[in-house]
Amino acid sequence: MNAHSSPNIVMLCGGVGGAKMAEGFAHSRFADNLSLIGNVADDQDFHGLWVSPDIDTLTYTLTDNIDRNKGWGLVDESNRVLDQLKALGADTWMYLGDRDFATHILRTQLRHQGMRPTEIARRIAESFGLDVPIILPTDDVIQNQVKTENGWVAFQDFFVKWGCQPDVLECRVVGIDQAEATPEALHAIAQADMIVIAPSNPIVSINPILSVPGIREALELSSAFKVAVSPLVAGQTVKGPADKMMLAAGYRADVQGVADFYSGVVDALVIDQQDRAYLSAVEQRIEHVLVTDTLMFNRANKVRLAESIVHAYQSCTARQTPELQQAG
Repeated sequence: MNAHSSPNIVMLCGGVGGAKMAEGFAHSRFADNLSLIGNVADDQDFHGLWVSPDIDTLTYTLTDNIDRNKGWGLVDESNRVLDQLKALGADTWMYLGDRDFATHILRTQLRHQGMRPTEIARRIAESFGLDVPIILPTDDVIQNQVKTENGWVAFQDFFVKWGCQPDVLECRVVGIDQAEATPEALHAIAQADMIVIAPSNPIVSINPILSVPGIREALELSSAFKVAVSPLVAGQTVKGPADKMMLAAGYRADVQGVADFYSGVVDALVIDQQDRAYLSAVEQRIEHVLVTDTLMFNRANKVRLAESIVHAYQSCTARQTPELQQAG
């Protein structure tokens, strides 16, 4: 492959962090053959409507409809429906804007009509004008749950309603053993030249994808170059409770823990310049360790990181030194 060709890239991703990384690839020189496999384990019923937060965040971000200040939801939203629900006595801790409600109404209607969730996600994405395929890992219902001192709750309750405040004792994905991988996900993995795992929460965004029966096996069979981007920088999560989740799952809450989680899954791990001191320790766990700036504050940052990862892939496949240097 020459330096200007575009590899077939499949990205495994969650919501906000995954959407940032996906946006970088979508606006890069390597956007032509990009597909996304998104997390559905955060899906939940609210007000009788099926809400798919991570899939919607990907759709809204890649079509420039996202509320950039929040990182989720639609831009220029109003909340008259939610206000009226609250006035009627409904529990409204999960913010859903008026335009966002339309997405959930349509999704729920199509589910009731028997349409596959994969097809529903495709239809909604196309309605927003998105030409990057968003693939579901499974059409079955799976759900992240978090155990605190108050017992087991759905992830959205912990994340939104409780603001990630309780200590996390354990995490699980309900329904995962009975789930089946979608043929679209298995096909995408089989056809990939490069599989990127976004800097999403390893425990509640990536693990549910990897744990769908058939997905991990497909990754193992794939000859694609596999690279993950650490969501932890200098021992802290960029956004969300990844550090708490990592500790609860028995991993260190730093790049060494991320390396342990992805050991045996990926060929390379991208870590931030701030974690360069851990380079030797991470190299003992992952074959290639790539060091660069991983923080994505704007589109230029996102594109630079995406293109750096592809260049590293090209270097590795050409048997060159894969370490990334900071862009000047």
